Amino acid sequence: MATINDNYLKLKAGYLFPEIARRVNAFAQANADAKIIKLGIGDVTEPLPQACVRAMIQATQEMGDRETFKGYGPEQGYAWLREKIAHHDFQARGCEIDPDEIFISDGSKCDTGNILEIFGNNNTIAVTDPVYPVYVDTNVMAGNTGDANKNGEYEGLVYLPITAENNFTAQIPNEKVDLIYLCFPNNPTGATASKEDLQAWVDYAQANNSIIFFDAAYEAYITDSSLPHSIYEIEGARDCAIEFRSFSKNAGFTGTRCALTVVPKTLTAKAEDGSDVELWKLWNRRQSTKFNGVSYIVQRGAEAVYSQEGKEQIQQLVSFYLENAKIIREQLTAAGLQVHGGVNAPYVWVKTPNQLSSWDFFDKLLNTCNVVGTPGSGFGAAGEGYFRISAFNSRKNVEEAMKRITEKFKV
Repeated sequence: MATINDNYLKLKAGYLFPEIARRVNAFAQANADAKIIKLGIGDVTEPLPQACVRAMIQATQEMGDRETFKGYGPEQGYAWLREKIAHHDFQARGCEIDPDEIFISDGSKCDTGNILEIFGNNNTIAVTDPVYPVYVDTNVMAGNTGDANKNGEYEGLVYLPITAENNFTAQIPNEKVDLIYLCFPNNPTGATASKEDLQAWVDYAQANNSIIFFDAAYEAYITDSSLPHSIYEIEGARDCAIEFRSFSKNAGFTGTRCALTVVPKTLTAKAEDGSDVELWKLWNRRQSTKFNGVSYIVQRGAEAVYSQEGKEQIQQLVSFYLENAKIIREQLTAAGLQVHGGVNAPYVWVKTPNQLSSWDFFDKLLNTCNVVGTPGSGFGAAGEGYFRISAFNSRKNVEEAMKRITEKFKV
C-alpha cells in the first residue's frame, strides 16, 4: 500500500492566508454591499515597468522566428542576465560575487524551501519569531522538526524572538545552531538590519560553522544609505551565507516569476565523513536535475530591469509603494495606534490596541472598517498582539482604507 509523507500531517491546520480568505469570504457573503479593501498579502498591484514589457514582447517575437527561437536554456540562467545582476546588484556595492555564483529561478519562496534538499536532517535550525511561514513549514515538510506545541512552535526549531524590546532585530542565540534564516528588510515587521547587526551574525556563523539563509527580497526598499542591501557587504559573509533575491517586489514580477539565489563557491559544509563539500556544486546538481530554468522571455524582461529606463521605472514603483507605507504609518499613528516599520520596507507592523489579540483586531477592522490586514500571530507566537499592514495596493485603496480607520476606529 502506498504511504504518505507523515511530516505533512504535522503542519498546522490551515495556512495563515487561507484562514484569512475564509473569514473575509464569510463576511462578504453576510455583507454583500461591503466594499472590502485588502491590505493583507504582499502582492503588488501596479503594472510591470514598460521597459520589461517591451523586452518581453521582443523576446516573444524572437520565439516566433526560427532564426531566433530558443528551446531549453541553461538551468542556471542565461549568462547575460547573471552578468548584469552580478555587476549592478553586487559588485557595484563592493560585493565579490561572480556571475557563475548566481542561479536564476522562478521565485525566492521556492528557493528558500528547496535549498533544504542539499542539507542533512541533523542540523539545528534557527528561525526568527515572527517569521515568514514558508521557512518553518518547509522544514516541517522536510522532516526537520517534531510536532507543534499549543503556541504553534515546532520541536526541533530554535526560535529567535524579534520584539519592540530588541528593536525587531534577531538576537544571537546562546546555543550553537547550524542553519539560520534571516530576512531583512523583515517580513513581517518591516525592520531593517544595520551592518553591525549583520556583522555580528556573520561572526557567529563563522565561529560555529553555521550557514545563514539571507532573504533580501525587499532590499530595493532600503532608502537609508547606511543600511546594507546584501549580506555580502559584510566581511566574511562569502564563507557562511546564501542570499535569496526576487524581482517580484521591485519590478512587480509576482505573476511573471523570476528570482535568484547566490551560492558563493567558497561556501562549504560537512559531509557525513567529516570532509568539506562545496555547496555550489550540490545546488547546481539539484537545479540541473529538478529545474529546467526560467523562460527566455521572462529572463529578457528581468534583464531590462538593469537598463537606464528600467532602473528609473523601478525606482518609481518602489517610491510609489513606499509612499503608500508612509500614508499608512502616519494615518495609523494619527488614529492612536503604535506602529513600526514602513520606512525602509513596504510593511507596517501595528501593535494591537486595548490588549486585543491579533485575530480579534483582524475581526474588528474587518467588521468596523471593512479593511483586511494580517494577524501577527500567524507569523509566530511573538507576533501575537501585532498586525501587519501591506503597502502593496493602489493609492486610492490605501487612502480610503486609512480614512475609514481614522474615522471609524479610534484608540
